[in-house]
Amino acid sequence: METVLIKTLQVLLSLSLLIILHEGGHFLFAKLFKVRVEKFYLFFDAWNFSLFKWPRKKKNENQTQYGIGWLPLGGYVKISGMIDESMDTEQMKKPAQPWEFRSKPAWQRLLIMLGGIIVNFIVAFFIYSMVLFTWGESYIQPKDITYGFKFNASAKADGFRDGDIIIRIDNKDIEAWSTSELRAISNSKTVTVLRDGKEVELAMPEKMNLLEMLQQEPMYAEMLLPMNIDSIIPNTPADKIGLKRTDKITAVNGEEIQDFNDFKLQLLYIQDALNEQSTPADSLKARTIALTINHSDTLTAVLTPEFTLGFSVKFPDYAITKKEYGFFESIPAGIQFGCETLAGYVSDLKYVFTKQGARSVGGFIAIGNIFPDVWDWHRFWMLTAFLSIMLGFMNVLPIPALDGGHALFTLYEIVTGRKPSDKFLERAQYVGMIILFALLILANGNDIMRLFGI
Repeated sequence: METVLIKTLQVLLSLSLLIILHEGGHFLFAKLFKVRVEKFYLFFDAWNFSLFKWPRKKKNENQTQYGIGWLPLGGYVKISGMIDESMDTEQMKKPAQPWEFRSKPAWQRLLIMLGGIIVNFIVAFFIYSMVLFTWGESYIQPKDITYGFKFNASAKADGFRDGDIIIRIDNKDIEAWSTSELRAISNSKTVTVLRDGKEVELAMPEKMNLLEMLQQEPMYAEMLLPMNIDSIIPNTPADKIGLKRTDKITAVNGEEIQDFNDFKLQLLYIQDALNEQSTPADSLKARTIALTINHSDTLTAVLTPEFTLGFSVKFPDYAITKKEYGFFESIPAGIQFGCETLAGYVSDLKYVFTKQGARSVGGFIAIGNIFPDVWDWHRFWMLTAFLSIMLGFMNVLPIPALDGGHALFTLYEIVTGRKPSDKFLERAQYVGMIILFALLILANGNDIMRLFGI
């Protein structure tokens, strides 16, 4: 319960901050061009119900009302004379007034509509810069990963071997290993590994699928962790069978174990064998496993309901490279990191249009699950910056009802000199809202199905 609360608080704080800043971008440009802003809301006040609003009664039409709605699906600024989700259809039938959005030149309207997106990207770059300035970068260089990597069957078919150290992708040296390097591998022609002290260049197949590489069990490539038991957790199955730090688990249910990666995989296979129709008795039977210790002794253990044994392994004593940034150094480094993150996110969007990719789309639960179980400010700010980039890019898509859709129609007006009719814009807005609600249902529906293992 505590874990759920921590994740929920992190999601609410992160998204609330980004929503306020995004809408603040629209607000800033609207005020700059003397356009009346009637409301500025965090979350939606559907059916005019607010958790908070100030002032409760506006003194005049020029005053902006600030509030918090009850429906946590975003936020909005209500701009006079703008056709959006908060538009006043009766107002739009009246003659345009000087303070209204529709009375302003196209370039001003364009900046007002793109204001939120501009702020999202600036915020992401700023956060990345300040994270680098505050914490710097700590990473393990590939050459220091002496145990190398563990590869699945697909990777081995591509030429990799367990223990290989990936040092170069398409003649570009890897500075630090992370799962994002799998994206580079999926788009690469060659990968160079260090094998038995010698460099070996591997030719990669065409049209590798990053989504499959990430979702395969085990993953395409991950750091190899030797089976070196570091500590036994008291009152766990490992403690009850007398497992010691000097022991090595060499088989699970007769399946040979070479390293901790293999051990985790065997427990995952056991858990995956159960389905939603399984009874508690089925679960108990599956959780009762035979462990071979040191290639000789066989012990019977009953895993916890979470399918864990109750020990931790010692992470290899790899050299940690620490890179510090001064304030002025951190700014270009943060911008570069943000641009690389954006490029990777855009590149991955192609998978959304596949059946597998559509099923991987997630909603609020998926967002919550990317946050850690404990409050970690470094991780919080890195995830908030990523969400800011994601929010900015999603809003720039040319979908009616999104900022990008509004901007597209305005660009059409600038290029052709003809403004789309209010009737057309209203209909486009309704179409866009239907598309957005459909995407919302898909994303959160996927979350619910994953909860039930569907």
